[in-house]
Amino acid sequence: SRKLKILINNWLIYIYIYSLASAEGKKQLIYVSGYAPTRRQSEVKKERKRRTLKMGICWGCPTPSTTAHLSSVISQTTSNTASSTATSRGSNMSGDSVFSASSGDESSPNDHILPTPNLRIFSFAELKSATKNFRPDMVLGEGGFGKVFKGWLDEKASGKSGSGTLVAVKKLNPESLQGFEEWQCEVNFLEKLSHPHLVRLLGYCWEDKELLLVYEFMQKGSLENHLFGRGCTVQSLDWNIRLKIVIGAAKGLCFLHTANNQVIYRDFKASNILLDGSYTAKISDFGLAKFGPSASQSHVTTRVMGTCGYAAPEYVATGHLYVKSDVYGFGVVLLEILTGLRALDPNRPSGQCNLVDWAKPYLSDRRKLNNIMDQGLDGKYPPKAAFQIAQLALKCLVPEPKNRPSMKEVVETLEQIKSINENPKEPRNRSARRHGKQSLRHRSPLAPKHGVR
Repeated sequence: SRKLKILINNWLIYIYIYSLASAEGKKQLIYVSGYAPTRRQSEVKKERKRRTLKMGICWGCPTPSTTAHLSSVISQTTSNTASSTATSRGSNMSGDSVFSASSGDESSPNDHILPTPNLRIFSFAELKSATKNFRPDMVLGEGGFGKVFKGWLDEKASGKSGSGTLVAVKKLNPESLQGFEEWQCEVNFLEKLSHPHLVRLLGYCWEDKELLLVYEFMQKGSLENHLFGRGCTVQSLDWNIRLKIVIGAAKGLCFLHTANNQVIYRDFKASNILLDGSYTAKISDFGLAKFGPSASQSHVTTRVMGTCGYAAPEYVATGHLYVKSDVYGFGVVLLEILTGLRALDPNRPSGQCNLVDWAKPYLSDRRKLNNIMDQGLDGKYPPKAAFQIAQLALKCLVPEPKNRPSMKEVVETLEQIKSINENPKEPRNRSARRHGKQSLRHRSPLAPKHGVR
């Protein structure tokens, strides 16, 4: 993708050009928008709202003549707008133009989408029929990207609802430029990645201005809904299911970090962990994913995006994104699993709004930890395993990325906690008890040589 920035008639114009493949063949999309900057900083927000220039979206194959025509249209449009504004405000605007071009920072992995045997290209009519014309009662969720609908796909069923393969259809909001970038990024990542703990992308639709993604349907919804949802249909997760979920999510994240082309997920949170009918966790929504740094670099630099409360402090402060920035987000989810509380909640009492800041002092003391454990567990959890996970969360949340464990180490530690939890062994005598205690101190690859007291 390319991003062009042009200053014409004192208007700041952004032109985004994307290359895509559709059912009709390869096309290009041009998105143009702009606004008139103001001199007074306090007026910027008002000006942007009042004078944003949405020139629209153009589909096709640009040529030098169409590019020249586009520039002419922009100049004429901004000139007319500027003239009317100048008349009303009594100001003079320069007609000088300054041009600069740069590749978009948030470009997709390959900057284009190519047909692949792994993905099916759906028609808009197919998905419209599958979702009953995108009826409101078919909505599964909604976000900045758009809405996610439940649907049934079966060519033989001739669009009959309630039959065929159940899927989730994500429909792009046509007004969302960021949504388009995330749509393109998600297709490019998920067509190459396959793992039991990543949500499977079945295909996509690009028809006129309609952009959609089709996923496997996850019967149990999101981890967020189970932890924080309300109503009689929401059941609290027991300890074993919680452990199964975090292990599955950790394996998915570990796969991304250890792939041939390393991937930084960048938005790990409870709402992006989906659950199938047997509570197998699968990571979804790759709209913000980035390829990891090259061998000679420790991080990639990018504009800060993600979710407050989950984003690593070094990323928020500097824009430097490390592989272990994902580990921090995983640590936050571990705290949510233990406490049943959201990462950020302004409705909690003063001092408790930020879960990480509030919970940290409780994680190093077994007796204190009991005070913040999720009441939905009703006390039915192994205290030793809960404390071990609390210790793991602390390691994931350390300020320095290099001091956090890798996701491979996280998976190994969680598997060992699960093994101990499933096969508890009571020592027969004091000597055996001491020996068992000593061996436990060395089981975790994260534990120091002399154990954790």
